[in-house]
Amino acid sequence: MARFPQTSQQGMQALLGKCRVLWPLSRCQQLFAVSFNIANREKVSYFSFMTSSSTALPVDSKGTEAFPTKKRSEIQYEGETAWDEESKKISEGKLHFYSSGAPKKRLVSHVLSRHKFVEVQPPEKPLQAEEWSRLRENFRSPEIFEDVMFNSMVRCNSPIDVAKSLLTYVAKTDGDIRYNLLVKYLALCVQQGKTAEICDVYDIMKIRFKILESGAYNLLIRGLSNSDQWRMALTLLEEVRKVMTPSRTNYESCIKAASRHQEMNLACELYHEMLAKDLVPTLDVLQAFFDFSRGMKDAELQKELFGILLYLRENQIYPHRTFMRSIKLWFESIPGENWRGHLTTIKDRGQCPVCDHQLEDSDLTEEEYNNLRERIITDVIHGSDTFRKTSPQEFEAFQTFVENRLPFDIVIDGLNVSHIKPRKMQCENGRIIPLLLHLILLLFHAVDCLAKENVRLLVLGRKHMLINSSNWNQEIMKEMQNKADFFFAENISEDDAFLLYATLRSGKHCKFVTRDFLRDHKACLSDSVTRHLFRKWQRGHQIVFSPSVEGKHINFLPAFNYDCVVQTTGDTWHIPYKDTFEERYSYRVPRKWLCLQQK
Repeated sequence: MARFPQTSQQGMQALLGKCRVLWPLSRCQQLFAVSFNIANREKVSYFSFMTSSSTALPVDSKGTEAFPTKKRSEIQYEGETAWDEESKKISEGKLHFYSSGAPKKRLVSHVLSRHKFVEVQPPEKPLQAEEWSRLRENFRSPEIFEDVMFNSMVRCNSPIDVAKSLLTYVAKTDGDIRYNLLVKYLALCVQQGKTAEICDVYDIMKIRFKILESGAYNLLIRGLSNSDQWRMALTLLEEVRKVMTPSRTNYESCIKAASRHQEMNLACELYHEMLAKDLVPTLDVLQAFFDFSRGMKDAELQKELFGILLYLRENQIYPHRTFMRSIKLWFESIPGENWRGHLTTIKDRGQCPVCDHQLEDSDLTEEEYNNLRERIITDVIHGSDTFRKTSPQEFEAFQTFVENRLPFDIVIDGLNVSHIKPRKMQCENGRIIPLLLHLILLLFHAVDCLAKENVRLLVLGRKHMLINSSNWNQEIMKEMQNKADFFFAENISEDDAFLLYATLRSGKHCKFVTRDFLRDHKACLSDSVTRHLFRKWQRGHQIVFSPSVEGKHINFLPAFNYDCVVQTTGDTWHIPYKDTFEERYSYRVPRKWLCLQQK
């Protein structure tokens, strides 16, 4: 990289004049030198930075007010999965910054992407410029040495002083520090909770750029929100709002900071703003509301937290054990309300063994069921892109097939069942059965097991299953066809619409077997009431299954007769939960419950 030109005496005075708006002259003269240990006589030349970010813009002469730095707060929150993902991107060299006006830097980023698996071991102590120079010369791709080294520092969580010594070397050698190196240094500071350094980097960036790109904002908000300078994170969130939609991480960092400092009204305001922007909150931030509201007597806050529980209900979200315990402790801490919580398992009949309360029935009323069936046929089957995945002629033939054989008791997604993987491959006489042959055996075991219940079965398959091969043995296929009706669609067709149509046309009693979440079809429904009915119908009619450990047969867990969602009667709450963290949506419903009673 070319050396940054030396600043003339006149230019130096102009630059320092602009900086006085931000800090006193001494602060402006010393900030960068103190941060990166650059000698005073060199500091002005290195005060401006070049950037390879297309969204980082030069600052105007007015600037903004600087913030003081204080000791980092000792209060921290666990489970920061979003930060883990962002830190991983930086350490793997996947976070790049581009600019149409910096072709040389685009080339460096392109070279870095080709060497994303290059790793180096960072030094344990700060190095002098000469030592860094020798390491760079011996590196096989010197043009990306600093980027790779910083990636490794983030991954190894190197001491900050080591990173500062590298930045000092870069500043002395190149005359500037590239934007992406500053961001990587910032990531390391955030990772270690170095509040003073985070504030210094922000001050430096503020002087040079009017706005930053999203990666830098994410890091700054994240780092500052975990410190006693957390209100600076709110200021940065406001800056982000002016140029882009804040990310979920931005909002959640600020929500947790406000919650930690007992400013629950602010936390709730940010939470509702987040929902209004269609940003889905993590379980982590929802748990924070309960963790930091313990012992508070506030009717409005209590209403907000009840609203979060209803949000879990509406979206069929099951809290993990840690989140559940936070809910339990919050209820029991409400002054003067005498809530008591107990963990329990609710059996098939749906009665809570702790309070004897009967949980909501999973069945829909006749009116609800008929409305749902009509809406699915209208919005999902005929109103979506069904015929991009099948043809009108094929679906009409299927409708005729179904109408001539109604009603069915269970509809099976044949390919979906056959393509589950056992935890251990089955062996016969010391020989592992080929995978695809093993899959048809899983389908056979499923059909054979369900047929023993003396129910009418419909299996949805594909035409390639009718071709005799090692994958689809026709003797096994014929035996299955003696136990169930089969409809074979074209190989390119998708059978979700077939599954829904056959199940709904068979009546309220009919269940279906698939591991598909059916989220795309729920999304096609045009209103929230119908989507809620669809989820309730799905919970009560989808049979969950899994292969045995050895893969020789399938285990079925029948659909529940009661509705497995958060529910309340006013003086009781029943909350289903899972033992492990599971952020993604799942059709698998838990059997463990938290029963809360107001005595």
